[in-house]
Amino acid sequence: MLKLTPAASQGNAIRNIIFDFGGVICNIDIRLSELKFRELGFKGFNPSYSVEEGEDVFRRLEGGKISISEFSSILKKHLNPGVTDDEILAAWNAMILDIPPQRVRLLEEVRKSYRIFILSNSNEIHYNKYLDDFSKNYGYTSFGDIFEKTWFSFQIHLQKPTKKIFEYVIRDGNLDPSETLFVDDTIQHIESANNAGLRTYHLPPPEEITRLFEQPT
Repeated sequence: MLKLTPAASQGNAIRNIIFDFGGVICNIDIRLSELKFRELGFKGFNPSYSVEEGEDVFRRLEGGKISISEFSSILKKHLNPGVTDDEILAAWNAMILDIPPQRVRLLEEVRKSYRIFILSNSNEIHYNKYLDDFSKNYGYTSFGDIFEKTWFSFQIHLQKPTKKIFEYVIRDGNLDPSETLFVDDTIQHIESANNAGLRTYHLPPPEEITRLFEQPT
C-alpha cells in the first residue's frame, strides 16, 4: 500500500487527504477558454474570470448563485449576435484537458491507506464535464466510487480561499485537522487551509501527485 513521503507528511501522522481537482487531478488550461471566448466576440474575458466591474458572472456560477441558463444569458450580452448556448458551454469547457490514467490508478491505491476527499472551486458546467469524462474513460459512475466525500463550491455555496470553507469541510468530514493533508496548486488556498489548522502541500503544475507518495520497490 502507498504511503506519503516524509516531505509530504512533514513528520505528521496523516490519515486523511483532501485533493483539489482542477490542476491537481485534472489538467486544465484556462487560456484555451480565453481563446474560444475571444473567437465568439468576448474581448473582456481574462484568466481571473471577470467580465466587467460589478458583474462577476464566473464566480457567481462557481458559487452556485446563478443557474447555467442565467450564466449563458449574461454572457450573450458580451458575445457576437447569434452565439448559442452550446457554443458558450463548449468555450467554457475548452479549458478542461484530461484526467491522466496514472493519477486515477494512484488514487485507487491511495484510498486503501487513507481517507481521501475532493475540495474544488468548480461550477455545474465543469462538474458535468468532469464526471462525464471520468465515467467514459474509467467506468466510474460517480466520484464517490473513489473518494469518500467531495465538496464542489457550486454545491456547498462556499469558495476557496475563505477560511469558512475549510472549517465547513472539517466539520462535514468529521476530520481532525492535525491528521489531514490538503493538496492544492494555488498558494492562497494553501495559506487559508493552514489558518484553519490543516496540514498542507502546495503542488503547482506540472508537479505530479505521484511525487507525494513513496513508490513500491
